[in-house]
Amino acid sequence: MRIFKEPIPYQNPSLCMKVWRFTDSSKERKSSNTWHYHNEVEFILVEKGSHEMQTPNHTYTLNAGDVMVIGSSQLHTGRKLSDNDLSYIVLHIDFRPFFDPAMMMYYRHFLEILHPLEKLNYIFQENERVRNDIARMISETHEEVMDKKKGYEIAVSMHIKYLLLMLLRYDTRELLTSQSHVDADVDVIRSLVTYVDEHLAEKIDMGAASQLAGMSYSYFSKYFKKKMGSSFTDYVNQKRISKAERLLVTENRSVNEIAESVGIENMAHFYELFKRFNGCTPKQYVSKMNGRIN
Repeated sequence: MRIFKEPIPYQNPSLCMKVWRFTDSSKERKSSNTWHYHNEVEFILVEKGSHEMQTPNHTYTLNAGDVMVIGSSQLHTGRKLSDNDLSYIVLHIDFRPFFDPAMMMYYRHFLEILHPLEKLNYIFQENERVRNDIARMISETHEEVMDKKKGYEIAVSMHIKYLLLMLLRYDTRELLTSQSHVDADVDVIRSLVTYVDEHLAEKIDMGAASQLAGMSYSYFSKYFKKKMGSSFTDYVNQKRISKAERLLVTENRSVNEIAESVGIENMAHFYELFKRFNGCTPKQYVSKMNGRIN
């Protein structure tokens, strides 16, 4: 099983996105492509034919007109279904530059703190109008980037902001709004999220995090749990295990080495955490991933 972190070369660095149409006239593939992941959120629109997308826990069959979203750093893979021609558009986006001051209050909803964006695919399955609108935005974004007419950067920014609006407005299960207490502290939360992401391989000290937030140790502990819905320690452990999941299938290293690389030196603790978040051992997880692409 080959898995890798896919680099996404932006067509316009100032827009922090890439959109491309893929066509495939080959025979149906019996097995999936290589598992991969990237920092950017990915939208897929199937224009013709049938395409299967897999994540560690779900398999999606996409036909003409169907769309789906894959969250940041989410492992995924795909394969062509049937011998008919396949055409689809893939849109990769780093959302951060699109949150201007007027939108910043909503930035917290897309941090994927409690729920991966993949869970929002229920919207496209249940709401035909939203699915059609998102499909149109993806198609028009591709057209704007390919044609590069005057002002296309404005048009693309508007389309992406519309995507964000549709996800936020039609999330009837309120998965995006579960972080309802972050409100005006989004800059503090963003700094803390970045700090944790950049120091996962090291010992993450809550004292250093509290200093970053400009708070006392005791106040920070209560503050973080209120704002994020989990303790700081639980949040860090969740991020460590998420990274370990990717490393298990991207790196040819032992479980011990991977545990150490995500800052967990006690193997019993690593196995306990991994099973808590995945319901299986690291070895079982890798076996599951192998089985899903065969």
